[in-house]
Amino acid sequence: MSSVNRVFLLGNLTRDPDLRQTPSGISVADLGVAVNDKYRSKAGELVETTCFVDVVAWGRQAETCAQFLSKGTPVMVEGRLQLDKWETEKGDKRSRIRVKADRVQFLGRLRTQGVAGEGPTGVAVQEDEEGIPF
Repeated sequence: MSSVNRVFLLGNLTRDPDLRQTPSGISVADLGVAVNDKYRSKAGELVETTCFVDVVAWGRQAETCAQFLSKGTPVMVEGRLQLDKWETEKGDKRSRIRVKADRVQFLGRLRTQGVAGEGPTGVAVQEDEEGIPF
């Protein structure tokens, strides 16, 4: 039987991206994404829950995330679930599931480290009076 491992998340970053390099020089960024869910309880009350998801981005995608995203930025992540296993210094076995991002789509205003009014590709962005780019 075939299986599908595909994840789509739409939420906000819980912290600034943490960029680092592997010993071989590949960029890796760890992201935290909060995804909200609303539903009605049996009593008819509106209940809101938040799921916190760890996401990892690699290569140029990781560098772009670290450069332009910050805590609170809305993003859409497309990727797959990945199981990480390791052993602590004491010999205890640990594991976690996180999302390996294939694509991170920036949805909100971006943090720029260059000239004001530039988008992530260095192309000037026109803004109206309310600050919304068109």
